[in-house]
Amino acid sequence: MKLEILLFGTLFDHPSTGYEIKRHFDTSARFARSNTTMSQVYRTLASMEARGWVTHTVESRAGANDAKRYALTEEGLGAFQDWIDSPYNPPSRFQDPDFAVRLSNAGHMSEEQLMRLLDTEIETRLAEVAKYRGRDRERFPRSTGLSAERLAELEEWTHRRGASEMDRHIASLMDLRARLMDGRPLIDREDVPAAEGAQR
Repeated sequence: MKLEILLFGTLFDHPSTGYEIKRHFDTSARFARSNTTMSQVYRTLASMEARGWVTHTVESRAGANDAKRYALTEEGLGAFQDWIDSPYNPPSRFQDPDFAVRLSNAGHMSEEQLMRLLDTEIETRLAEVAKYRGRDRERFPRSTGLSAERLAELEEWTHRRGASEMDRHIASLMDLRARLMDGRPLIDREDVPAAEGAQR
C-alpha cells in the first residue's frame, strides 16, 4: 500500500503536522502499513507537495521549533477521488491492507461503488477457495528437527488456520453486504463491548 494513499485519507480528515501523522500511523493506522518512519512521512509529503497535492503552513511555537501543518489541495482531493473511483484489483493475499483501506474510505464512495467493492472481494475469495482449498498439499520431505509426524501436524494446523481465517473473512463480508442491502444495523447491540455501551 502506497504511503501517499494513506496520507490522502489522513489529511482529508484534518490538516496535520508530520508529528501528528506519524502518531496516527503508530496507533490507528498501524495495521494499514507496517513500521512507517518519520523520514518516510516527510519524504512522501515533500513528493506530494511537489506534485501539487498538498500544501503547508508554518506554525510558530514558543520555545519550540516551528511546525509545518499539511493540508490537501483541490488537486490532491481530485487525485484522492481518482483512486477511490479506480477499479479494485484484489491482491492474492486477503490479509493485505488494500481492501481494508478502501473500505475505510467508504464515506467517499457511492452506494453502488461500495457494493461493487464488496462483490469484487467476495467473488475473488470464493473463487480462490474453490480453486485452492482442495489442492495437493504434499511437500517433499526435508531435514528438520521435528519428526515427520509432528511436521505434518504443524502443516495441517497452519492450513486449517488459514482456511478458517479466509472463511471468516468471506462470511463477514457477505453479512455486511446483506445488512447494507436490507438497511439493517451493521453491528448488533449485543456485539457492542460493555465499556462502549456504558458510555452511551
